[in-house]
Formats: sequence, structure tokens, C-alpha cells
Amino acid sequence: MDAKMGRVRSALLAAGRGLVLSVVALAGSITLFVLTVLSIAFIPLGIGLVTTPQVLEAVRKHANQRRLMAITWSNVRIPVPYRPFPKDVRSGFTGQVERTTLMLKDPATWRDIQWLLVDMTAGYTVAVLASALMLYPVEGIVLAAGLWRVYTDDRYWYAFVPVDSQGTALLAAALGVVLFTAGVFLSNPLLRAHFMIARSVLAPTHERELAQRIERLTETRHEAVDTAASELRRIERDLHDGAQARLVAMGMNLGTVEALIEKDPEQAKKLLAMARESSAEALTELRDLVRGIHPPVLAERGLGDAVKALALRLPIPCEVDVELTGRAEAPVESAAYFAVSEALTNAVKHSGAERIWVDLHHGEGALRFSVTDNGKGGATVGAGSGLSGIERRLGTFDGIMAVSSPAGGPTMVTMEIPCELS
Repeated sequence: MDAKMGRVRSALLAAGRGLVLSVVALAGSITLFVLTVLSIAFIPLGIGLVTTPQVLEAVRKHANQRRLMAITWSNVRIPVPYRPFPKDVRSGFTGQVERTTLMLKDPATWRDIQWLLVDMTAGYTVAVLASALMLYPVEGIVLAAGLWRVYTDDRYWYAFVPVDSQGTALLAAALGVVLFTAGVFLSNPLLRAHFMIARSVLAPTHERELAQRIERLTETRHEAVDTAASELRRIERDLHDGAQARLVAMGMNLGTVEALIEKDPEQAKKLLAMARESSAEALTELRDLVRGIHPPVLAERGLGDAVKALALRLPIPCEVDVELTGRAEAPVESAAYFAVSEALTNAVKHSGAERIWVDLHHGEGALRFSVTDNGKGGATVGAGSGLSGIERRLGTFDGIMAVSSPAGGPTMVTMEIPCELS
């Protein structure tokens, strides 16, 4: 019974999401397609040079939102293939011309435009079907309950059933039950089919994807080297300013004790007590330093327990849901742990949230984890932000990150690292 109710709830959720997608496909994709065509058409007049970058940027945000829905709702990964802008893009009208040229030369831009057409037709149809199979049966039940009497003067059609009496209304209700049963089994596959259609258009070709991965790995290799060098400098600084200074002071105290042990035993005892305290503080600092490099709980008990221990230290309630059947390689676990840690720190410091949820699971050859809070939203990935640091850390392992943070919240940071569990 619980399994059946769970399937019904899952189908109803898929129906609601299908309804959202159908509205977005009509309102968003049609509007953006019209604006894109007009903006590109006005380029020879000069107006399009100003409007095209903004319109195409809106199209990319629309497509990226669909990518986020795909990975969070149906575990369908759609790569982000856009070419980055050069760092020396100029400002003003000349910069607008350059940005327009760069965006129109990007093959991903034309795939986005094609996807808008597909989304408002095939994508819309599949999304509506996923919703209608669960919602349309309600009308059949209502007709059988007596609503059919409203249409006594004119025959009313429920699908292919003409409703003009209580008997035909009961037939409509029976058809509604059949449709609802079909929806229980088909709504989730139809929702996934919607995202698979989007991926078939938005995803780059195999050759382009390989080229992108090479570019990405080259970039992240340099970032990994820079990060490692920065981490070594931090460790050296922490050792020099912390434990090393205390150990030097302790050595000096012990040297003084040797000189005073016979002349002034009381003073020697005080210096020994100070040396003992310094050694305890140095040991604590060394443990903290080691924990910052690779937490012992992570090495001993795995990623799930390490994240749970991390959540217990937060000043606000945090629920952790872990579904892992094994352990990933140590570098992957470490990257995932510190990515979650940084996301939690951002949520505590900046979101104003009252509660945080962490979800951690493995599926389809990837470790997926998300951090969600009920705060004020507005989180962005930008230079110098904690989220950009997470993105760089994940990029080292060919991982990805998606952020959904509308104004007013909630904020969801979804991360993924390709790996296998042992």
C-alpha cells in the first residue's frame, strides 16, 4: 500500500511539474523566440547590435533553468556548451558589436534557438500530456457526480464520450479512472522524455563535447596547480604563526627551566606548567590544521558520516539525507566534502535561512549532492564568491554545479562529480 501511494504521489508531483513546464514552454520559449528573431533581423539597422546580446543572454538563462530542472527533477544531465567571452572584450558600442559577433559565432546559440522551437511544440506537448493524464480524470469524476446536468441542453464531450445522461457520465468517470491509472505509470517517464528532447537539441555534438572537456580539463589543471600552491602557502603560514611559534616558545621555556631548576625551583615549576600548556595548544592547532587538509572522520567513516558531523556543528538546524552504497576515491570524497562545507558556510553566513537540507546520493555513474536552504535567495556565481570556488574545485574532477536562487528563496546548490563507488 505504501509503495502504491508513493507511486501516486510521485506521479502527481510529475504532473504538477509538467504543468509548470507547459506554461514556461508557451510563455517563455515563444516570447524569447520572437524576440530573438526580431533582434537578429534588426542587426543591419544597428538596433539589433544593442539588443541581441541581452536577448541571447536571456535565452541562455532560460535554457540553463531547464538544465537545472532536468538534473534536479529527472536526473537528466544536459551539458552547458557556451564558449566563454575573452577577458579583453571592450565596453561601449564597440563591445556590444564584439559580444554580438561572438555569441552568433557560438554553435550553442543556434542550438538554443532551435530548442526554443522544439520546446514550444514537442516539448510542450509531452509536458502537457504528463500533466493531463493526472488532472483530466478529475473532470470525469466531477461529471459523474452530477455536473453533467448542467449540459442537458447541449451534448458535452469528455474525450470521445458524449455525456448527456447519468449513464454516459459514469462512462466518462470510468474513462477518467483508466487515464489516471495510465498517468500513474506514464507521468514520470513523460516528464523525463521532455528533458530528453531538450537534451537532444541543447547538448553539443560528440566532437564538440570532447573539445570542451579538453579545454575544461586544461583550465582546471592550471587552477588545481594554483589552488595547491595557495594551500601549501596557507599551511606554511598557519604552521609558522601557530604551532611553530608555540613550539619555539616552549623550547625557550625549557632552556630557562634547565638554568633555574637548582637555583629557583618554584619559578622552574611555573615555566614547566607554561611549557605544558603551550604543547597542548600546539597539538590542538596541529589537529585543526590536519582537519582542514583531510578531516579524520572523512578518512575513517566516509563522506556520509563526515557531512553529518559537519551538519551537527552548524548554528542552525540541518537535515542530511545520505544514500551511498560504497565509497568513492579519497580525492573525490575530499572534494565533495569541502564543496558541501563551503556551500553550508555560505548558507549560514549570507542566506538568513532557518533550516538547511543536504541530499547526498550516487546514481548513473556520478556522485550527486545538493545543499538547499529556505533563506532569502539571490545567490550568484561570480568572481571572488564562495560558489565560484566550489565550481573550480569540482571542475578539477570534471564535475559541475548548478545554482537556483530566486529572490525570496529558496536557494538550491546542486553539484555532481562523475565517479564510481567501491
